[in-house]
Amino acid sequence: MQKILVTGGCGYIGSHTLVDLIEHGFEVISVDNHLRSRAKQLDGVEKITGKKIKNYAVDLCNWDAVENIFKEEKNIDGIIHFAALKSVPESVAEPLLYYHNNIASLVNILKATAQFGVKEFVFSSSCSVYGNADELPVTEATPLKYAESPYGFSKQIGERMIKDFAAVHADINFILLRYFNPVGAHESAIIGEVPYDRPNNLVPIITQSAIGKMQQLTVFGGDYDTRDGSCVRDYIHVSDVAHAHTCAMKYLLNDAPKKNVDVFNLGSGNGVTVLEAINAFEKVSGTKLNYKVGERRDGDVIAVYANIDKVKSILQWQPQRNIEQMMLSAWNWEKQMATK
Repeated sequence: MQKILVTGGCGYIGSHTLVDLIEHGFEVISVDNHLRSRAKQLDGVEKITGKKIKNYAVDLCNWDAVENIFKEEKNIDGIIHFAALKSVPESVAEPLLYYHNNIASLVNILKATAQFGVKEFVFSSSCSVYGNADELPVTEATPLKYAESPYGFSKQIGERMIKDFAAVHADINFILLRYFNPVGAHESAIIGEVPYDRPNNLVPIITQSAIGKMQQLTVFGGDYDTRDGSCVRDYIHVSDVAHAHTCAMKYLLNDAPKKNVDVFNLGSGNGVTVLEAINAFEKVSGTKLNYKVGERRDGDVIAVYANIDKVKSILQWQPQRNIEQMMLSAWNWEKQMATK
């Protein structure tokens, strides 16, 4: 059984990826210091899969701690690196926190990859690397523009670091997955997104508003050059995102990549406005939301959505769930959390 080390395994996408990897026959090890996650997510993974997950609760910015993991865990076949801070507004407010955490941790993981002979590496990137793109939908060849936030820039830096590193380590294969807006929860409603403090992402704000945790939802900007004035995003179900990482790792392990660094967009291929997302939620939940249209928010791009032809062709992956299924699973998760 092939062993995959998943950093950020207690996080939103990481925990769903643990489930998908296990369901496809992999052994998994998690590394997560719970800075923006909760250890109980692994209890949910165990409940779904029947497998108890070993987690190293260490800071990946600490080289000695990272080195000790790789000394203890023999024969790691691949790494999926999620661990990073991800809030756009927080990154604007605390840029050095984001640069230190997201970049130093990647430096150490890459160093360990070379030192301990790991040959396959999947990196969690983001559509934020595109900035305000000149063309839509964006393809993997779309030029990267100015990053609108320190978070987005940390992902641009991460991609550049990997490409520079791969240039002198031709025996290590990398896939960079630029995903768009992961939403929803596992169909069991056992695991899902647990916002740290006040959520900044649209869907948990929607569900918290619907259940009464928040009095009102604010749509940031109603005067953008879009079909209804609100920002356009490409939403993708978290379980679809998780499965893409399994597909990427299988490809690296079982095929002979033509180049040792490749990039793939992960999205639905369709742009959805904030107001359209709100309408989809109201339809599947039967709940009317209290929302207002407010001022634009610093760091937000106007519109971005993906061309996903490449990932469908090479990794044999495509999304399975539409915006209404995404919203329904998010709502079921929110209601389940309310019973605890």
